[in-house]
Amino acid sequence: MTQVPEQPSDVSEWRKHERARLLDRRRSMTTEEHRVASDIIMRELLARIPPGKYDLVGCYWPFRREFNCVPYMREVLRNGGRVALPVVIARGHPLEFRDWTEDAEMQRGVWNIPHPANGLGVQPPVLILPVVGFDAAGFRLGYGAGYYDITLAGYGAPPLAIGVGFEFSRLHTIYPQPHDRPMDFIITDRSVERLAARDDVFFAKPE
Repeated sequence: MTQVPEQPSDVSEWRKHERARLLDRRRSMTTEEHRVASDIIMRELLARIPPGKYDLVGCYWPFRREFNCVPYMREVLRNGGRVALPVVIARGHPLEFRDWTEDAEMQRGVWNIPHPANGLGVQPPVLILPVVGFDAAGFRLGYGAGYYDITLAGYGAPPLAIGVGFEFSRLHTIYPQPHDRPMDFIITDRSVERLAARDDVFFAKPE
């Protein structure tokens, strides 16, 4: 039986250390390693959440060598669906999602990440979230600002939350705190895990 490590005295400092370690590991990936792993994640994403299955999908603009989901976003658009990208309004506030198209006017926001410059806020029923780290219970280690946790907590009906990232980002636990919100599924270059038994969502099974 696997023993759960004792919680560190300062979870925030532990997360800061693990975040830095995992970001260093991601930066150290060769171009070929990153391409091969990303191709696998892309295939799984296309198979499990087929473009056009949902009318609106919330994605993200890749940052710090995250899995690049822009090709998936383009496939959603080509199949008649809509894509929304997150906008940071203010620290401590939920993210606002705005519709994105390939000809959308973009501007740079927090961490210099591009997002749609205009548009009304929307609430995608599906969110694809990048992970710095994750654990077996579906909790996500992000960049530390808590934007996604606040956003997920603010939804009336919880969206389907799908974490995508590289298998080396797996942790035994992130020592979840009361504000942390788990994901429903995690897709990596080595595994696809269903973490929540939800009958109200579509998540295709492999043939």
